[in-house]
Amino acid sequence: MTPFMKALTRRGCIVASPDTPISEVIMLMAENNVGAIVITNKDASVEGIVSERDIVREISIIDNLSAFTAEGLMTKEVFSVSPQVSSSELMHIMTNKKIRHLPIISNGKLLGIVSIGDVVKRILEKYENEAEQMRAFINS
Repeated sequence: MTPFMKALTRRGCIVASPDTPISEVIMLMAENNVGAIVITNKDASVEGIVSERDIVREISIIDNLSAFTAEGLMTKEVFSVSPQVSSSELMHIMTNKKIRHLPIISNGKLLGIVSIGDVVKRILEKYENEAEQMRAFINS
């Protein structure tokens, strides 16, 4: 597991069950300042993901949010990654699939989640590190 993925799996992941009212999912997102909640069953297996985009897409037709559950809004086809994935592979998957969040799964169990912001931050860190190494080399 790369240090980047290790850090992401250590920070945890906000989850909810399929029967969680969507109003509670929205509150979890707001309280934790996250853009997606992974939906898991009792065995911690991923069943879906509810993102800001899912909520925005559906909000215009919902009269009473408390009547809806996470299962009613979640994206059921969840793309995920293993802890061994590289930041460039993450960028490739997210770009091609047009998604901003990927659960990190090992042996069918959720370990954490990676966002497009995490990937951009990691790539910037790599470029800054390379630039610093080049400056050190040139100045030596």
